[in-house]
Amino acid sequence: MKFWIISMALFSLTAFAEEPLSVFTGTLGKANIVMELDLNKPDEVTGRYFYQKHRLDLPLNGTLKNNELSLNEGADDFDDTPRPTLTLDHDEQGNWQGTWTDTSGKSLPLILAPAVLPDTADDSYPGSLLHSDPYEYLRLSGLSLVEGKQQTFMGYTLQWWSEPQSQISLFDITSGYPEKERTTINQKLRARLWQEVIGWHACMLSASRFGEGEYSQTVTPTFMNAEVVSISVFTNYDCGGAHPDFGEAPVNLKVQTAEPLSLEDVLWVGEGKPIRYIEAEDRASAGNSDVDFDTFAAYREKFFAPWLVKQMTLAHPTEMAKPTEDSDDDCDYSDPQVWHFPAWYFTAKGIYFGPTFPRVMRSCESPDWSILPWSAIAGHTGRLMLQLPKSS
Repeated sequence: MKFWIISMALFSLTAFAEEPLSVFTGTLGKANIVMELDLNKPDEVTGRYFYQKHRLDLPLNGTLKNNELSLNEGADDFDDTPRPTLTLDHDEQGNWQGTWTDTSGKSLPLILAPAVLPDTADDSYPGSLLHSDPYEYLRLSGLSLVEGKQQTFMGYTLQWWSEPQSQISLFDITSGYPEKERTTINQKLRARLWQEVIGWHACMLSASRFGEGEYSQTVTPTFMNAEVVSISVFTNYDCGGAHPDFGEAPVNLKVQTAEPLSLEDVLWVGEGKPIRYIEAEDRASAGNSDVDFDTFAAYREKFFAPWLVKQMTLAHPTEMAKPTEDSDDDCDYSDPQVWHFPAWYFTAKGIYFGPTFPRVMRSCESPDWSILPWSAIAGHTGRLMLQLPKSS
């Protein structure tokens, strides 16, 4: 599963909305703001807003009674800490007017109108968010990227870009592939960069009741050839939960189409023809699944995980040995369950697989040794019949 999609789903205010969320632009005092409100439940109104100068979310919650909207600014942490308040009335045109009052009693006028958006936008980020997530569209439209270093990797030239506030970085590929393929790949990489920026903002919003969140990311190109582009995206984050966390969410793209690759596109160890299961976040670009999740999970449990344990044990016998009382740690990499849904990406030596452990054993994840050599993959070609290296 992809970490950045999971994290966005956890924090998204749109996840369970019955009707589209209402997005407004306006002014708070003299400052320009953008606000998003979920008005589906009048007794439990939720929302967020940002100052266009700063772009950081401030959470809102309150009630709508007799056409009067009463909101508190800041996370609802069920204590008696004073918070700024917003009181608004609306007219027949859908505009809202009222006041914002800080904890000392100082008030500023607050004026909101339904956001006016372009009629059309292109399919690239942030244009593709115009109708699906206008709030994020308005945020990202006001951000810019800073050009960074150039890098040569496996014969391909990479140009790095970063978003200054979040410090999220990714690269474009500027040479090494034909222009048509390079353009399509770069659109996917740029979309991923902006999606990570959205994830950073979602983390900051979720952590607001506990203070500033933490979200640091390491992006590493791991393999490129005429068939695939593979990138490790590893994130450490603390978004206000019980504990800090981390996750690997690689980018694996087919060069000719820039479609996301599933592991079964690359590697198949089951019976019959390879199945095709596409995760929900990839279906817009990669099409629909041939099988449902239960069928996919059954294949991973019955065929893939036991096979991977066997091959990993041959390649890494010491690391894969079952822990004993004298072992330095309790990480049991011989357990097939931890290999059902690994993170994976290509490397020059083979395919890296990252196991998944229960919360109490998360320190066992992301070992640096768990690469399956190309020689072990030979003869197990996946659905797309990709031409991959045959030895390390």
